[in-house]
Amino acid sequence: MGAGHSHVLEDRPRASERTTTVLTIAVGIVVFLTMAGAVAVWPSDWSFLRSVPTTYEGASWVDVTVDSVDDATGVAQVTIDEDPESGLHELMPLELATFSYSEGDSIRVLMVDDGTLIFGDFNRGPPILVLLVLYVVLVLAIAWWRGLGALLGLVAAFGVVIFFTVPALFEGANPVVVGLVTGSGALFVLLYLAHGANARTTTAYLGTLAGLVITTLLAAWAVEASHLTGFWSEEGTHLELAGRTVDLQALVLCGIIIAGLGVLNDVTVTQASAVWELRAARPDLSAWSLFARGMRIGRDHIASTVYTIAFAYVGAALPTIMLVSLYDQSIGMSLTSAEIAEEVVRTLVGSIGLVLAVPLTTGIGALVVGHRGALEGENTAVSESATIEE
Repeated sequence: MGAGHSHVLEDRPRASERTTTVLTIAVGIVVFLTMAGAVAVWPSDWSFLRSVPTTYEGASWVDVTVDSVDDATGVAQVTIDEDPESGLHELMPLELATFSYSEGDSIRVLMVDDGTLIFGDFNRGPPILVLLVLYVVLVLAIAWWRGLGALLGLVAAFGVVIFFTVPALFEGANPVVVGLVTGSGALFVLLYLAHGANARTTTAYLGTLAGLVITTLLAAWAVEASHLTGFWSEEGTHLELAGRTVDLQALVLCGIIIAGLGVLNDVTVTQASAVWELRAARPDLSAWSLFARGMRIGRDHIASTVYTIAFAYVGAALPTIMLVSLYDQSIGMSLTSAEIAEEVVRTLVGSIGLVLAVPLTTGIGALVVGHRGALEGENTAVSESATIEE
């Protein structure tokens, strides 16, 4: 019974009281700096949000359902969902659209004062809701309480972006401060809700912050040196047309900082877990041995995550890549063009931060749970096991 109890304790390595105190102080300093940064750039007015009307006088948005479509003309006969008794109405097709209406389509249209309907967009609420419910059910079914914590943390993180990051950028706050405060605050909530308040989570948090700082410094230099203005993006153009005095270059910089948080966090959590599991399996390992073995796992993780980031950005920018490929210019010129350069810089900066976060997190974890007085040589079975593993 006693041996079994001892084995359970070995499977759950814990940081010493002194180490826990040091980690707590470190996190306390980070939280203090995050709060100070948030106060420094805290938006004073949210009234400008949602202040641009989406309709004009005498017009309103309504939902309609397609009852039938004239194959020859593409004109659809639709019923207004809010007023089905008004009968059928005509919805003309878009001249430049590559799609056509189908019976049963749910569409959001603009109804002008004379009753004319103008296509706005398809209603995507039901299928997205189905995917959301499926996602939540699977996360809760497989990850249990950790999954619930992750979902709650995700909601809180998006709340930080919507209610702090966006208003702060609209007010012209420093993008570096906004990006760091957003990343630090969102990660704090996400990590501790999903993984619990313990030394392993703190190790992942500190490793992620180290990678975030590196990413921020690189992004600040790269955006300025590469003259990424953000002017050529469609969203930037819309912001300009909406009359918003937003620094588009600052928006690009803050976007690069925030974009890599998810993958960066994934890598650091995995590395922290790897170090803890190695320590549980081999409590005799020194801090250096833990670091070396953890980096074997980290190298594989780096290799797979780097091209994961690249493909994620390629997928998001695929229409832009196709458009640029139509022009008669070299590959080098295409990659450095305004349309693609932002994605290239985002990928490279994010990947560099990710690569450096792996040894940083592994090193922190090894120092936290590493046993300096390694027992190799004192236990023949352990030594033989180590030889076989190596």
